[in-house]
Amino acid sequence: MQTVLILLGPPGAGKGTQAARLASALSSPHVSTGDLFRENLGKGTELGKKAKQYMESGQLVPDALVIDMLFDRVAKSDCAQGYLLDGFPRTVAQAQALDTRLQGSKVRALNLAVADATLVERLTGRWTCKACNHIHHERFSPPRQSGRCDKCGGELFQRNDDTHAVVEKRLSVYREQTKPVEAHYRAQGVLSDLDGSRAPDEVFKAMLAAARGEGR
Repeated sequence: MQTVLILLGPPGAGKGTQAARLASALSSPHVSTGDLFRENLGKGTELGKKAKQYMESGQLVPDALVIDMLFDRVAKSDCAQGYLLDGFPRTVAQAQALDTRLQGSKVRALNLAVADATLVERLTGRWTCKACNHIHHERFSPPRQSGRCDKCGGELFQRNDDTHAVVEKRLSVYREQTKPVEAHYRAQGVLSDLDGSRAPDEVFKAMLAAARGEGR
């Protein structure tokens, strides 16, 4: 039976980092809806063209089209045994639509719980290299030379979405739109709540155990 792992958690919880590690440990493809958008738009696929029409007119891409894009990807042979889904669903309506398409698959949802104060500290302290995109953090991984990337020496800058005002807005949107998805999967008995504030290696071990269904 195909196993689908759904990663949940607020911005800054570490989903992207942990998703890559989990995918490698489980030999399971990491499917990111953000990557799917970029790929379909870049290649000019039929789904990409449809999405572009909505985006260019300032409209949100309909959930049905996002799901069509997702299932076009997971129909490939590398996803036959399962895959790890990152960045979707973001709303209860999307989760309900996804349920319909996942009938017959085993679903596990892993939720990284992190306090707002910790998330704000993580996100607002990030500085990105203009040259190689390597990320430093002013507290957790400060550069050896102020304003310069340790990896390539490039100039560091703070992305607009990592400023304090934008981070607060992102968290507000998350609480309003995406946090209710936790209750959706909790009601189905497939949600594992995990402490995302611990050291990354500890979080990974807990996520791997939950992904394998250990201790359930």
